[in-house]
Amino acid sequence: MSLKNNLVVMLLFSAIVLSAPWWLAPIGANYPDLLQKFAIFGLFAIGFNILFGLTGYLSFGHAAFLGVGSYTAVWSFKLLTMNVIPAVILGTLVSGVFALLIGWLSLRRSGIYFSILTLAFAQMSYSLAYSVLTPITNGETGLQLTQQDPRVLDAMAGIVATEGLPATNLFGMPMSGYSGFYFCAVLLIIGFWVTLKIFRSPYGLKLTAIKSNAMRMKYTGFNTRPYLLSAFVISGMFAGLAGSLMAVTDPLAGAERMQWTASGEVVLMTILGGAGTLIGPLLGVGIIKYFENIFSALNDSALRAAYDFLPAGLADFLTTVTSPFVGEGWHLTLGLLFMLVVIFLPGGVMQGISLVSRFLRRRLGMAGESGGAS
Repeated sequence: MSLKNNLVVMLLFSAIVLSAPWWLAPIGANYPDLLQKFAIFGLFAIGFNILFGLTGYLSFGHAAFLGVGSYTAVWSFKLLTMNVIPAVILGTLVSGVFALLIGWLSLRRSGIYFSILTLAFAQMSYSLAYSVLTPITNGETGLQLTQQDPRVLDAMAGIVATEGLPATNLFGMPMSGYSGFYFCAVLLIIGFWVTLKIFRSPYGLKLTAIKSNAMRMKYTGFNTRPYLLSAFVISGMFAGLAGSLMAVTDPLAGAERMQWTASGEVVLMTILGGAGTLIGPLLGVGIIKYFENIFSALNDSALRAAYDFLPAGLADFLTTVTSPFVGEGWHLTLGLLFMLVVIFLPGGVMQGISLVSRFLRRRLGMAGESGGAS
């Protein structure tokens, strides 16, 4: 029965993701660049949720793995081939090794001390990328492709870029536009399947037990450290995969991807949607990226057009009142939304959906009982 439920969930999730260009069209969110961001940050968020949502360990340094994945992918494009498969594999694996090192050191502490340690490591990585590691990262300019890059695998296959910089591809299929989105979408579906298996496995139950009462588990003789470290590494690999996909869709890498604000963004996405739930982080990604890319583009003229059906005086008043919350003020709206969710729905948007669902089922049940009684 569990296998059947997992299959239904995966089929439904796959259908929703792959059909996104159609059902997002009415709200103007169906252009390829934004769809790619939804998929990439969706991977970042569900990976982060494996650590934070299941174990309760809050990392403020996951942007470091995002940056490592991007740098590794660009170096793969420069040295090996413009085919995205090696870049994605190497970006994920190198980020996993980096996560193993940072996790082994950071997990010596818990609570706020763990969070501060991960933040410190991420900021150290950010500073190193700008200074000491400039030969690898190209400092402030960022790591970019050049025509002089060796690309040995492409050269062995006789693939030579004749005009301009070469483009990333999947065995000849360009990774731009909708083809780039569908490549990211397939990896998001695979990542969601891995997350689903973790959540509904004995391993996932042990992680949840650690979140519930790690001290009690230690008193019973259970060693929590290997489970925490493995969750940290898996989460870091998801971040590295997301970082490599950023380079796949836009082949450059800069230290800004390792900044603390990027780590804070994935924390907001997870909490806003619902930490510890399967779908919650993806909802958080959708809300924040929609605000950032669509809501931020609204201006006074767009608001005035939206209120055209109202009397002129009322339309002008509503435009004046709401204009500070759109355009450049989209952060204010997002902040208010986040504050309301934290105060009234500490379980995130998923808690609100659950409450509405229970209310509707209760009302339908009462209606069914009254209909049967009559």
